Amino acid sequence: MNKMVKVFAPVSIGNVSVGFDSLGLALKPIDGELLGDLVTVETHQDSNNFVLQGKFAQRLPANKESNIVWDVVLAFEAALQQQNIKTTPIKITLDKNIPVCSGLGSSACSVVATVVALNEFYGKPFDDSKLLIMMGEAEGKISGSLHYDNVAPCFLGGLQLMIPKQQQVALQLPVFDSVYWVLAYPDVLISTQAARDLLPKHYDRETLIHFGQNLAGFVAASYEKNLELAFAMISDEIAEPYRAELLPDFQTTKQTMLDMNSLAMGISGSGPTVFSACRTLEEAQQQASWLKLNYLQSDEGFVSICQIDQQGTRKIQ
Repeated sequence: MNKMVKVFAPVSIGNVSVGFDSLGLALKPIDGELLGDLVTVETHQDSNNFVLQGKFAQRLPANKESNIVWDVVLAFEAALQQQNIKTTPIKITLDKNIPVCSGLGSSACSVVATVVALNEFYGKPFDDSKLLIMMGEAEGKISGSLHYDNVAPCFLGGLQLMIPKQQQVALQLPVFDSVYWVLAYPDVLISTQAARDLLPKHYDRETLIHFGQNLAGFVAASYEKNLELAFAMISDEIAEPYRAELLPDFQTTKQTMLDMNSLAMGISGSGPTVFSACRTLEEAQQQASWLKLNYLQSDEGFVSICQIDQQGTRKIQ
């Protein structure tokens, strides 16, 4: 009997400026668009097969061995074999609808959707904790280090605080549901690893104190439901000062968003996508219009008005 599972994984903002490698936020467009990756797993004859398609498929290598999805399949099958669970030939299809190196958790989308689809296909042999570890390890192969600030929100939804020294890995934080998040991807290439290499190996004491105060203040204000204080804490002491030069006229763009009443504006992940948080839909629409005209660098760039995705990765069928 032929079996098929289709899973969607949403985009996410890593860092959220104030929480370098520690905060991640899952988002969904308000127009209902599925902004993220789709992975389909179905029964196949003879041997495993991989199909790559979607809007940004041409930006990935055509051969399966060079795609992270294939690595995830091999790792998942190895984990099944350790549990004495029999594997079966599958056809796995990746609908790549998020550009690589976008700052939107593109690789996390592919990894998370693949892991969840495979787990669903095989009858859920692993719990969420085990799945999250698998996702983090796969994502680490791409980014060069183990961190969960994209895979955790992509998988679990909402706003996640990373606590990797604990078995739980991530802690879900309260959110401000009324806030609109404007995402603008300009379509310029910034390697995640290259963006990380720009950062200092050591930071001075004052910077670390400010980082800790801002992150702690943001978390505390979130629990107190103090919107103004929470967003006043969104300041990037760690990465933005060094990565801003990689983005198209970032300082002018940031100042313009703040002048247009943005609650907070920053770099999404490693960039080049930027985000702006808005109190009202009208403000979000005004900022989106400006970003379309002034920040995008090609027809492949896009702007999307979003709100928080509390659901995370989900089975479509």
